[in-house]
Amino acid sequence: YVPPQIRKAQETLDDKKREELGRLKKMVNGLINRLSEPNLSSISGQMEELYMANSRKDMNDTLADILMNACVTAVAMPARMMMEHVLLVSVLHHNVGIEVGAHFLEAVVKKFDEFCKSGAEGKECENLLALIAHLYNFHVVHCLLIFDILKKLVSTFTEKEIELILFLLKNVGFSLRKDDALALKELITEAQRKAGTAEKKFQDQTRVRFMLETMLALRNNDMRKIPGYDPEPVERLRKLQRALIHSSGSGKDTQLRVSLESLLSADQVGRWWIVGSSWSGTPMISDTKSQAQRKLHVGKVSAKIMELARKLRMNTDIRRSIFCVLMMSEDFMDAFEKLLK
Repeated sequence: YVPPQIRKAQETLDDKKREELGRLKKMVNGLINRLSEPNLSSISGQMEELYMANSRKDMNDTLADILMNACVTAVAMPARMMMEHVLLVSVLHHNVGIEVGAHFLEAVVKKFDEFCKSGAEGKECENLLALIAHLYNFHVVHCLLIFDILKKLVSTFTEKEIELILFLLKNVGFSLRKDDALALKELITEAQRKAGTAEKKFQDQTRVRFMLETMLALRNNDMRKIPGYDPEPVERLRKLQRALIHSSGSGKDTQLRVSLESLLSADQVGRWWIVGSSWSGTPMISDTKSQAQRKLHVGKVSAKIMELARKLRMNTDIRRSIFCVLMMSEDFMDAFEKLLK
């Protein structure tokens, strides 16, 4: 039961919060609508000021919502516009804190998974994949996530998935080759195997052949074989990014090395990739079986040692175990081995 006067105070507080969020959304929307390469510096500065003046959670939610509404539509979005929007996220990720990029990345990946499962007819999947690709291009996320997505697409291997693989490789293929050539080689082998087994499934084999040719061109570092490949716009924006980031270095140290599975199950297992991210869900180690497995064993312990441990107030299993190891070891090497166990 909530007394009427407290209920009224809560309603007033909710109205006030809603009004504040509405005002914040208008301000962020205004900045995003004006976003372009020449004024990126001033807009990122104004966004940083908003981050300093408002709650991080409110800002992250508002920014992610506005960018998703702007970039994820049923028609293919211009590549330049996508790059500029992601570059803004990247600059904020490096200057404000990694939770900015982490929150946006999680929202994009979950939306991408949702659209893939629903089998949407529009270009939403391509637009979301472009956002993920540029988050990788601008050093927000590690290549581990891109390889996870490619492996998932190769394992499904329908015509829609082949289109998405080609789209992703065209955007980030050569960067993937530079970052992890061995993983790319394994992916190409797996794609060739899938193409061999799925020959009868496709009436039109040209798309599959084109995908395999693109992959081989990547492996051989042959840029001419990939139609429409132009690294110049990304390189130009990377230079601008280096100029806008306050801290020194390329920003590779702030890359989120997180897998697709971790992002999709973040609500169940917590967000370990964000430093200081609190976990309020069900405890990750709560069942009695795992607790029983964590019991420490140090072999047979004499009653005399246990009595001594009790007198010295060694009141937890781990304290008693460490005390017994120290008291019963023959030398420092023996103690070291037992403590490791």
